[in-house]
Amino acid sequence: MDAFWRNGYAGTSLDEITAATGMNRPSLYAAFGDKQSLYHKALAHYWQLRFAEIREALAGDLALDEALMSVYEAALALYFSGYDRPRGCFVIGTAVTEAVENSEIRNSIATGIRAFDADFEARFQRGKNKGELKSDADPTVLAVIATATMHTIAIRARAGIPRSELRELARKAVRVICG
Repeated sequence: MDAFWRNGYAGTSLDEITAATGMNRPSLYAAFGDKQSLYHKALAHYWQLRFAEIREALAGDLALDEALMSVYEAALALYFSGYDRPRGCFVIGTAVTEAVENSEIRNSIATGIRAFDADFEARFQRGKNKGELKSDADPTVLAVIATATMHTIAIRARAGIPRSELRELARKAVRVICG
């Protein structure tokens, strides 16, 4: 996953993958299939990690604004986890460019976005029921905004915007979302 994350799908050679895994090509093919199959497995693994982080942050008893900041703090930690530079989001940095021509990747992205939206929406509905949002707040719309905020943070991280500025962006988004 790190090799793809660093160079993208098209920019990652089989030699880089074998070096990253410590496996020779025949062993790599036997274990994972071709480069595309390996990438799809890496993408699925990334989604599992991200869904778990988001669901954990949203499931607790934190106030809504604190839960949202917890989601964005987890995203920032991941986006700035590169060894020598911010790496942003694996999906935004690698899958989006491939989605134009690859329907499996396009479907994976769409499914992932819908899952993020659904997780946020459920938490916003719970927050609305608890009085943490205005009575006329639309949890569906707020969920799309929350997901979009996460994506813009990822893009800006990869563009070199400092973490402190992105944390402030997240705080401002939380204030807007929570009203």
